[in-house]
Amino acid sequence: MPTITLTTPISAPIERCFLLSLSVDLHSISTKETNEKAIAGVTSGLMKLNDTVTWRAKHFGIYQNLTSKITKYKFPTCFVDEQVKGAFKWIHHQHAFQQTDNGTIMTDIFEFEAPFGILGRLFSKLVLTNYMKRFLEKRNAIIKEYAESEEWKKILSE
Repeated sequence: MPTITLTTPISAPIERCFLLSLSVDLHSISTKETNEKAIAGVTSGLMKLNDTVTWRAKHFGIYQNLTSKITKYKFPTCFVDEQVKGAFKWIHHQHAFQQTDNGTIMTDIFEFEAPFGILGRLFSKLVLTNYMKRFLEKRNAIIKEYAESEEWKKILSE
């Protein structure tokens, strides 16, 4: 089971970082390289407990749909989203937030399993884990950029 853990320090309040991480609109901005679009469920605004969103995106040259659900929500310290339907065998993505003297530490713990047994495990080891890590790093960089500037106001109303 591949696990990706990322820690991102952000010079912004914990509440802002938490809410930006739940923004469907900011997620779309952060994934423009894969042309990711919300096509069902919550398609704009902020997600909350038990909400689902279906994303359509192009990965590895193939358009795919992935539906995820917010299965845990504890404002402003953590939430979890999990795949309900999609190309992976399963995904569990924990988002944790810790207030510090300088802002917020945002931690992602992304666990997944590819389908297709041994071939899926081999693909995960050789390609998919690094691909997903870069994908999440780009997303986190956008969250950080928006949270630390006035750009967050374009996503969240005060």
